[in-house]
Amino acid sequence: MAVTDAGSFARAARATPDQVADLTRFLEMLTAGNEVMNLVGPATIPDFWNRHAWDSAQLLRLAPEARTWADLGAGAGFPGLVLAILGKGRDGARVHLVESMAKRCRFLDSVVAELDLPATVHNTRAENLTLSVDIVTARACAPLHRLLGYARPYLAAGAVGLFLKGQDVVDDMREAARYWEYEADVIPSQSDGRGRIVRVRRLGRARKV
Repeated sequence: MAVTDAGSFARAARATPDQVADLTRFLEMLTAGNEVMNLVGPATIPDFWNRHAWDSAQLLRLAPEARTWADLGAGAGFPGLVLAILGKGRDGARVHLVESMAKRCRFLDSVVAELDLPATVHNTRAENLTLSVDIVTARACAPLHRLLGYARPYLAAGAVGLFLKGQDVVDDMREAARYWEYEADVIPSQSDGRGRIVRVRRLGRARKV
């Protein structure tokens, strides 16, 4: 399904009017925030509903029973804030937004407070936290071999990894295999024909390179 606006997003994601209203307010805050700091590429904002909202929301189809998420390198809040908006009101829902840059954390905190979201912002590096979650995710955070290092504590505690990646995913995974023993499959993105989602179910010991 092509997502071009709020209405087509609502149909694709099965979002309620309240969820769409929260996402619309998030878009307003993102647009304003982008004027004073580098949150997302300015050219991507007009394509918010597909490039950012639907790209994030599609993860819920892969983990419909998941209640708790950790978004590593949360940045502007993709996918974490979108997941929190869509999980709002759901028993046990909680998204942990992990971001090392303080100014981005201030932006994330402002959205969480404004929309009363089931989310917690952590101003620290991902590997410094010990969190037990159902899913660990990230988008545009780091090459996979580094991302697996960040995600290792979460995966070791039982999380499944869902990592949004681009068209170079094969090379990215091949490089990661030089550093880690891991079990993963690749799922086509529904928001971008070139994109992929790497689902990591097991991460073994690090290899010597």
